[in-house]
Parts: sequence; structure tokens; C-alpha cells
Amino acid sequence: MINTVIFDMDGVIVDTEPVHHYAYKEHFKQLNIDVSQEMYSSFTGSSTKNIYSRIKEYFNLEQEIEILVRGKRDFFNNAFDKKEDLFLLDGVEDLIKELHSNGMQLVLASSSANETIERIFNRFDLHQYFTFKVSGEDFPQSKPHPAIFLKAAELAQTSVENCIVIEDSTNGIKAANAATIFCVGYKSFHSKLQDYSSADLVIEHFSELSFDKIRTIKNRL
Repeated sequence: MINTVIFDMDGVIVDTEPVHHYAYKEHFKQLNIDVSQEMYSSFTGSSTKNIYSRIKEYFNLEQEIEILVRGKRDFFNNAFDKKEDLFLLDGVEDLIKELHSNGMQLVLASSSANETIERIFNRFDLHQYFTFKVSGEDFPQSKPHPAIFLKAAELAQTSVENCIVIEDSTNGIKAANAATIFCVGYKSFHSKLQDYSSADLVIEHFSELSFDKIRTIKNRL
């Protein structure tokens, strides 16, 4: 029986993609590099550190990765703090509250930095619902590597067959698959160029999920 739900954050709990896109775009402009849409789409689900590792190598940039990450993060933080029309995705707060009130353990596993996770959790008062928060910046490899989801299950002290992952990205779904954790692919209108074919279940609204439905999911094992 499922007793732990592992949530991705960007694109699942809150749509920060427009803010991230703005921050990356402004930073790329500052760096005088031209990142194609195809390349940018491939970043979805990766940590900022690993994204800039690729960018540094591809464009032969001289700056250290930590400097590049800080530059993008400064653009993001400034835009995030000023953006008033930023809300939790439709239906996700109700699902989180229902799961929490019924004793389901919730864990966040996001490729975002710890600093960004804290910023979002503070803004939307989400700390009370989640037992653990795991950031992709703490791992050498980003999704689709399964490390972040395996760590989430370990912290939750839950075997992978008793967990599910809710993800919106190709890389996130692949990471869940690699961790042998049942994956719910959240395909919203915010999702762009992502592949949901390997998700175990695909939803388009969180009203399609409930505590009763989730706890009886049969894992792939």
C-alpha cells in the first residue's frame, strides 16, 4: 500500500517556469550566448548547477559554475519577489491537504536549489505538510538519474514499492522509472515538449487523484 507521495515542485506544485525562463533569458543575454529552444527544453528536471555545467562546456565559458549559478539565481530571486500573480497550480493544495490530513507522508524532491525551495515554501506556507525536502543541488547528477527519488524514499523510511512520484517532466519521469517508483505524470497546459509515455498514470488535473485512489495504487514491482 502506498504511504509516501514524492512531489516534484516546479510545474507540479507551482508554475515557476515563467520566472525561471525570464531569469535564464536575462542571464543568457548578459553572457552573450544563444541557447536554442530545443536545448532549453532539455534542461527541464535538471538542477541549475548541472544546467550551467552543460552551458559552460558547450559555449566554452570562462566563469566558474558557482558564479554562473549565482548570476541566474539573482535574476530569479528578484523576479520571484516582484511577481504577484504566482499561485499554486489548480487543485494541488487541496490534494496536499487531503493527503496530509489522512496521514500520508509527503516528501518534496525538486531539482531547484534549497534557497528556491525555501522561498516558495515560505511564500505558500507549505512547510507544515512535508516531512522532508530534497534538493537536486545536493546531488552530482540530475534527473533522469534516480538518486534524488531514492534519497527521498530513504529519508521517508519507505520502500520504493510503497511510494509514488508526481512529476511533470520527461527527465523526472525517467528518474522515477529508474528508481522503480510508480510515477504519476502531471500533464498540464504549462507543460511544453515533455514525454509522458513512460509514466504509469497520466493526469491533467489534480482532481483526478485522491487519498483513496493513491493509497491503493499497485506499484510496478
